[in-house]
Amino acid sequence: MQECEAEAPKRAFTRDELQTFFDHADDQVERVRGRGRKGWLPAFRDAMLFKTAYAFGLRRNETRMLDTADFGRNPEGAEFGEFGICYVRHGKAKKGSPPKRRSVLTVWEWSAEILDQWTSEVRPAMRHADGPALWPSERGRRVGLQRLDSRFAAYCDDLGLDPVLDFHLLRRSYVTHLIEDGMDPLFVQQQAGHDHASTTSIYTCVSSDFRTRTLRRALDATIEAALKPPRRAQ
Repeated sequence: MQECEAEAPKRAFTRDELQTFFDHADDQVERVRGRGRKGWLPAFRDAMLFKTAYAFGLRRNETRMLDTADFGRNPEGAEFGEFGICYVRHGKAKKGSPPKRRSVLTVWEWSAEILDQWTSEVRPAMRHADGPALWPSERGRRVGLQRLDSRFAAYCDDLGLDPVLDFHLLRRSYVTHLIEDGMDPLFVQQQAGHDHASTTSIYTCVSSDFRTRTLRRALDATIEAALKPPRRAQ
């Protein structure tokens, strides 16, 4: 028996849903800032936080507990600069064990770009920017889980997205989209920090279009092999 975080109704975001959600989060920053209100900084933080959770396949608390020091260079990914690796120090713990640690390699260039923008341009303007937390709150040293849940739910409601979608499904979307993009399943399993491939498979909710393309490639390869003339004996 394997531990499972998934529930039957849960699914990944489609790519269109995810883009719409991120665009809406960005729009809220411009809307609040355009009115001259101070809330644009927390709105910016939350938009970057949601994108980071997806970009590294992080759980909610893993994302919240990130510090600015939890990133480093990847010699094999110099193009990501200081954000080539994300060091997760507060992973989900097994019963009676300390938080599980893992290293997640950056796979998308845009994720390094938004983190660089956040840490160098915007985060310094936050009230508690002198602390270690990557995501400080306007009222405390670190943003709270309740705030993340309420903001996430509000954005989904604004867009009329499926009520089943929640923060954790950013992680499921990450796993699904990497598989759809042709990443090696073992690499995806290690990125997610799963001990068993069966757990990763539960997370994977590939689209019907992806399954159709995969089947078409397999059928085409079979037909091509069948039509090849037999090799002559030497």
